[in-house]
Amino acid sequence: MGVGDELRSQYLEVQGMVIKTENGRVLRSFTFKEEDQTQEVRVVERKALLETLAKQLPVDSISYSSKLSKIEKNENGETLLQLANGTQISSKVVIGCDGVRSSVAKWMGFSEPKYVGYCSFRGLANYPDGQPYESLVNYIYGRGIRAAYIPVSPTKVYWFVCFNSPVPGPKITDPFVLKKQTKELIKNWPLEFRNVIDATPEDTIIRTPVADRWSWPGLSPSASSGGVVLVGDAWHPMTPNIGQGGCCALEDVVVLVQKLAPALNAGPTFIEDALRSYRNERWTRVFSMTVRANVTCAVLHLENPVACAIRDHVLVPKLIRLGPMLEYTNFEFDPLLQISP
Repeated sequence: MGVGDELRSQYLEVQGMVIKTENGRVLRSFTFKEEDQTQEVRVVERKALLETLAKQLPVDSISYSSKLSKIEKNENGETLLQLANGTQISSKVVIGCDGVRSSVAKWMGFSEPKYVGYCSFRGLANYPDGQPYESLVNYIYGRGIRAAYIPVSPTKVYWFVCFNSPVPGPKITDPFVLKKQTKELIKNWPLEFRNVIDATPEDTIIRTPVADRWSWPGLSPSASSGGVVLVGDAWHPMTPNIGQGGCCALEDVVVLVQKLAPALNAGPTFIEDALRSYRNERWTRVFSMTVRANVTCAVLHLENPVACAIRDHVLVPKLIRLGPMLEYTNFEFDPLLQISP
């Protein structure tokens, strides 16, 4: 069974979206097919996706909890990775996909992602006997705060709450405190959403300061150099306003494999050319996505009551149409199985 076949048994296809205000008034309600017949929206639990991908690798390919402590070039021109447990790995190609606070990106000269002015709570509600919600994206807009909840399986519902905050604040790991703070933020919101929070195991709730980093042409470091290349959030962390951060990372991987696989046995020059080609092909798309996500935030996190009124009475119900906005998510590629090793 391939990746696609296995994931088909685990994802849910979302039929539509309902957008409400924090007092429960419906601003818009529609199905995705009404907006654009060509578009589909599917959701899958991150854990299920990662486990499915991991199953495609040979046994013992992954070493978990292996924190990178040092990275340098050796005398052979290969990249030497030293892990916190003392293990050393020498490789002619290093793919840095180690997230927003990437050690590989830092080594390549990238700056730390910049805090964008709001934080998010996220969690996964659990319904052992079956979750009661329709397959819809449920959005709620407030003043300086927004939230959503969406079923991701027959028994689980993913949710988030994003709220404006001038500073990131202290790191909180106590699950009881995280759940209490989340409930305090939405204490006057629709009961249905509050019930989702109540159904969430405390140990699934996290609080994250939201950050991004724009890769400016000619100013930012290169995403590939000397056999080292960046993928996903390690290269282009973006705010979670258009739901494309993880999708962009998967696109990166597809393009990188298409470029890199034929070059691996051809020598260092061909590998560098392949990494450069990947970087050049992906840069325009990931830069535009990062900017789009950041700008979208400006509309979704309005605090001024007049601006919020315009958003809720004009922009959302009358002007903004999701079909044209979803076109940027389209990504087509040849099956990877066609690539010769």
